[in-house]
Amino acid sequence: MSVSRHPVALRLEQQVGGATKLLATVMALPLVDGIFPALVVAGVLGSAAGVVETGILIFGGSATIAVILAEMDGTRREMVISVLLIGAVIVPVAAIEAAFAPTLRGFLELAIFERFAGLVILSIAAKTASAEFGEYLPSPAVIIGLGLVASFDPAGFAVETSMEYVVNGTAAAAIGVGFALSVALLSPHLRGRVDIDRFRFGSAVALGVLALPILLRPFGLMQTEAPIALAVLGVTALFAYDPDADGIGAPGSDDDPDDGDDGSIDADGPDDADAADDSRADTDDPATPDPSDRPLDAPTDSGGLVDDDVAVAATSDDGDGEEPSTPFTEDDSRAPWL
Repeated sequence: MSVSRHPVALRLEQQVGGATKLLATVMALPLVDGIFPALVVAGVLGSAAGVVETGILIFGGSATIAVILAEMDGTRREMVISVLLIGAVIVPVAAIEAAFAPTLRGFLELAIFERFAGLVILSIAAKTASAEFGEYLPSPAVIIGLGLVASFDPAGFAVETSMEYVVNGTAAAAIGVGFALSVALLSPHLRGRVDIDRFRFGSAVALGVLALPILLRPFGLMQTEAPIALAVLGVTALFAYDPDADGIGAPGSDDDPDDGDDGSIDADGPDDADAADDSRADTDDPATPDPSDRPLDAPTDSGGLVDDDVAVAATSDDGDGEEPSTPFTEDDSRAPWL
């Protein structure tokens, strides 16, 4: 990627190509590999804080920011339209998957499956923090598949649904799309001022904090309604943002398309070679006097009365009838008639 080497986004970029396709893949990945249904089944979306955390960290997150700020080109309007088109697909699919969550909960041992749900979030955090470390970890789909096999209990199978799951799932996806939309709207200001790699590491820590309550639930630890992961993400955003940095398109930045087109003179001045060329090309240089400005009492050569030494000094001619090898230049401050 042009600005950030985000491990997850870079891997997907090599497969799909194109900024809009890459953003769609990054935002739809939780729906495809089963991360979002696993969080719904594990009860992460049971509170308002869990809905917001899932929307920002799972559907939004550092990968979405990296793609929008580092890869997407075009005007702000074009980026907003792209995000809205992606959201028009993600939000309904998330609602459908959330509607089947009660059915999945019916034939799963939740105490076992929740641990796999926590592990899959930790694996995503590790892959986000380090591409090299993530190569040794299984994919999220593999972890969720193992969790389904380990927790499968056909005795409780029953097809059912609940509007609460649908509403919470839809809200989480909508929050993720809204987060991406806000980044697209602020992209001209955020480019060059947000350290994407620093935000990426902070997002990995926030994902780890989100997974800890799920993993420690059987032990009764860290069972709180406080949005700790959001607090970590907020501190991360604070440290990743530098308001004093020159953003893309700011005056004086290397990426300013209008830089140097307004006819202004460079503060450092022209190069010495260019200055010498300009001085030689300038016919009105004060160092080259106009013969019409010579004093009235100065001798002239019209009648051949000019002394030979004066003629030699003026024309550099030694009297042999040949043209002078070194003509009078602007470096000689004396007038030709002196």
